[in-house]
Amino acid sequence: MKKYDVIIIGGGSVGVPTAMALANKKSVLVIESRPSPGQGQNKKAIGGIRATHSDFGKIKISQRSIEIFSSWEKENGDDIGWLRNGYSFPAYTKEDEEKLKELLEIQKSFGLNIDWISVDEYEKLVPGINTDGLRGATYSPEDGSASPMLANNAFYFKSLKEGANYKFKEKVIDITVDDGFVVKTDKAEYKSEYVINCAGHFANEIGNMVGLDLPVVPDSHEGAISEPVERFCGPMIVDMRPDKGSANYYFYQNNEGQIVFCITPSPVYLGTDSDSTSEFLPRVAKRMVSLYPKLANLKVRRTWRGQYPMTPDAFPIVCESKEVPKFINAVGMCGQGLMLGPGLGEVIARIITDELTAEDKKILVSFDAYRDFSGMEAFK
Repeated sequence: MKKYDVIIIGGGSVGVPTAMALANKKSVLVIESRPSPGQGQNKKAIGGIRATHSDFGKIKISQRSIEIFSSWEKENGDDIGWLRNGYSFPAYTKEDEEKLKELLEIQKSFGLNIDWISVDEYEKLVPGINTDGLRGATYSPEDGSASPMLANNAFYFKSLKEGANYKFKEKVIDITVDDGFVVKTDKAEYKSEYVINCAGHFANEIGNMVGLDLPVVPDSHEGAISEPVERFCGPMIVDMRPDKGSANYYFYQNNEGQIVFCITPSPVYLGTDSDSTSEFLPRVAKRMVSLYPKLANLKVRRTWRGQYPMTPDAFPIVCESKEVPKFINAVGMCGQGLMLGPGLGEVIARIITDELTAEDKKILVSFDAYRDFSGMEAFK
């Protein structure tokens, strides 16, 4: 039975960046049930990367992630599809304007580069946007987007260079706590001092193996991508207005010229069903074309359906278990694993090496598994 300092369960949006951050300090094994990294929900992400959250922890983690994404090609030579296209939240009701402006003050107090822009300014930023009833928008120019698959692949190869080990096509079936951990898969057994649960929407299944009940439930969302066209769309556009069958929707043009879009269903679809539905495309297309008529003639290449591992308050759970020391949960990313993963990976590494900074500790308050879960992320 081979022994490692740390075993990471899950080779996706959080597990791979964590291995990358930790492997030059500890011996690390990542166990992934699929044939290669990033083949679960990571590859179903639409690629948006923003720091425009409502909480100190998520803002600071995402800002660090943006630093990693934006400098990656220059520092490591890999094109990961990074595009600093920004995020925008247009307001078409007085209530949304007030909420956005109230949140804006909180975001700016945490050091976020974001401002309220007028209707005229937004029309210049997004030429052709429907201005009927538009009251203005928030705009954060430092946010961006990247290819989930290219980024995760780049992080994977960097983690290998740092010394990480991987076992693919192995499913974890049991974890024994006895003078450390024994992680049993359907093929082998491995021993470690630490275990990090990065199992996405299987988080509670892994937690149950050591007696933990984690409030993480899979929630299905659908996305789609168009053919590539000449660039015409600037920032990610998030329309917060609810409509029949949807809470909000959002879309942007990626670095290859494709429009990528997603909808937040209402009511939610719980479970792990990954089959696309017949309702999604007509519903979201109608809303998008009404908001931005230029989209009308685009051809959609494909649709897909993935899962957000949701917590009750839409904040992640990242902390060491009190009940099972040295068992660390990094779960419940609520569909934001891509944007949180690189920054969180570094913080998780500092938990293991006992090098947490004062800012790290402040960040982790937001992600404590023992919070009361009574709050809610704004504009999730």
